[in-house]
This record gives sequence, C-alpha cells and structure tokens, in this order.
Amino acid sequence: MILQGLELRRVQLPLIAPFQTSFGTQTVRDIVLVRAITDAGEGWGECVTMPWPLYSSESTDLVIPLISAHLAPRLFAAPQLRAEDVRPLLGPIHGHPMAKAALEAAILDAELTAEGRSFAAYLGVSRDRVPCGVSVGIFPSIPELLAAVEAYLDQGYQRIKLKIQPGWDIEPVRAVRQTFGADVPLQVDANAAYAPTDITPLQALDPFDLLLIEQPFPEEFLLANADLRTAITTPLCLDESATSTAVVADAIRADAVDIINIKPGRVGGFLEAVEMHDLCRARGVPVWCGGMVESGIGRAANTALAALDGFTLVGDNSAFDRFFATDIVTDPRVMVDGHLRVPTRPGMGFELDVDAVRAATVETVTVAA
Repeated sequence: MILQGLELRRVQLPLIAPFQTSFGTQTVRDIVLVRAITDAGEGWGECVTMPWPLYSSESTDLVIPLISAHLAPRLFAAPQLRAEDVRPLLGPIHGHPMAKAALEAAILDAELTAEGRSFAAYLGVSRDRVPCGVSVGIFPSIPELLAAVEAYLDQGYQRIKLKIQPGWDIEPVRAVRQTFGADVPLQVDANAAYAPTDITPLQALDPFDLLLIEQPFPEEFLLANADLRTAITTPLCLDESATSTAVVADAIRADAVDIINIKPGRVGGFLEAVEMHDLCRARGVPVWCGGMVESGIGRAANTALAALDGFTLVGDNSAFDRFFATDIVTDPRVMVDGHLRVPTRPGMGFELDVDAVRAATVETVTVAA
C-alpha cells in the first residue's frame, strides 16, 4: 500500500465509574485514535497511553506531536508500506511503543480490510471465543470492593484481578477470599507500587492461593524479581518490565518471572506481541493478554490476539460495559456465558461508529504525506 495521510483524533470517553490503581484514578478515557489513509482504503488504530506518564514514560499529550513530527515522516518516506514494515521503519526512534503500536494497528487494519481478511485469520487462531477476566480497582472501603466483586462474578467473569498497593493488599485479598471462597480464580496487580525491600507484605499474600502477583516492583528492577521468586510461593508475573521480546528472554534466563502479561501497546505493537507469545510458548512460560481500558477498537484486536494457543491464562478481556456505557464501534464486545466471541470481520475486527467518534473528539490533526 501507499500511505497517503494520517488523521489523529483525540477522543474522550467517560467511564461508568472511577477506576483507581496505584498510579492514579481515571474518570474519563483520554485516547488518540489513528486513521491511516492509503491508496487501498483506510484503517484505524488506538493508542493506549494514559493521561499522565506514570504507567510508562508515554502520555496522551505527547502522542499527536510525536507522530506528526517524528513517526509519520518515516512512514511516508516508504514507497510501499505493509504492517510488518512499521517496526523497522520506526526503530531508530527510541521508546514510544504505544504510539508506534497505534500506527502499526492502523496500517494492519487497512491492509487486512483491503484483503478481506480478519485479524483472527491473519493470526491463524483456532478458538472462536476467549474467557473473560476483570480488573478491579482500588476502592474507598472493603465493603464497596466486595460489592463490586460480587457483581462481576454474577455477570459471569471467570477471573478476578485486584489492584493492590502498600496499605491496600492483605486485607482486601483476605476479604475477597473469605467472602467468595477458594474456588474463585484470583490474582493481584501492584502496578510497580512496591520497593524491592517490601518482601514481607508480598510473602503475606502466599496463603491466599493466588494465581499470580503481577508487577510488584518498578520496571527497571528485573533482578529484584528473581530474588522475590525465591522468597514466595505465588507465581510472579511481569507487566511493565516486559517491554520487548528480548527483555522477556532475559527475564526468563535470569529466573525473574513465571508468567508474562502481554499488552500490544506496551510492547510496541501486535506483531511484537505475537513474537513474545511465540517465545514464551517455546520456553514453557504461560502468558495472558492484558488490557489498557481500550475502546472497542483495541478491545476487538485484543480478543483475537488472546485466542492464540499460548494464551492459556484468562486475561483482561472484559466486555465493553465493564468501563463504558457506550462504545465508539457499532459492534462492541459483549460477554456471553463468561466469554467474548473472537471477531471475524475483515481488518482488526470492529466496525467504527463514525458519529460516536465525532461526538467524542476533542482534537483532530491531519498529517499529509
């Protein structure tokens, strides 16, 4: 294809309820959508940055200027473009994996739509549905947390993930276990809120039979995770630290990880995510597909990705109404019997609701080749 232009739309989608983690609280999902305009048609991608550079060094404010000034010119310079070309073309630009992932997704969506092929077919997945897990934020009180968990279990979610931080860890986990029993698949996510010296509170989680502890330490403390693994019996999962397939290979070699959470935005795109999945599968390391409070654009593609054989653990594949009252696609992901159907529509698996996108747009920038 020939890339003729990019349209960058910043949209704001209100959340049904505040979502609090150790690094902040969101009431509105503030994201940038990328529309790739090619000679073969158009495609859309979603940039999953947060409004502040706390989860990672990226933030939503930087996406449009970065793409306009530095990333788009490198793609426009290519006489022909395929999705597999995006990573090497943007490789000289350090960092910014989420912005790069959005561009790759938009190009891939255009490419697959032009071919009449779905992302699921492109991946070669055999499953037609994936189980739904839900991420439960930090609440003002334990009774409010228990009410939320009960509602999610009643809806059919097959795995509960609790956000934790120092001071909100042992007691909420104990309360959920005591209230709902040992049979509920339960895991926790610290979002790097603990220091490498915080071994005792993490050891105290062992009796609760958790599926895993996710990302206890900041991204750069990879070897601290290896030390922690010798001090706890609960499996250790990496998220923020798992920035690339090469880093994951090092973590496995260093005995610093049991499980990997794969998020396409965090690792720089869906193609890198597939490579990370393949590496982990070959090394016998379980993986699951994480979420970044995506709209229906990113949620559809994540559902197809999570259908790959190596995704043996339930991921953050929640239905759209976990976070949003309405979506910006006409066919939002709806949970049925605790599962999401793998999309088979050509492209990345969604049909855009153009009117909804326009209504949610707060800024539009067009970048011409």
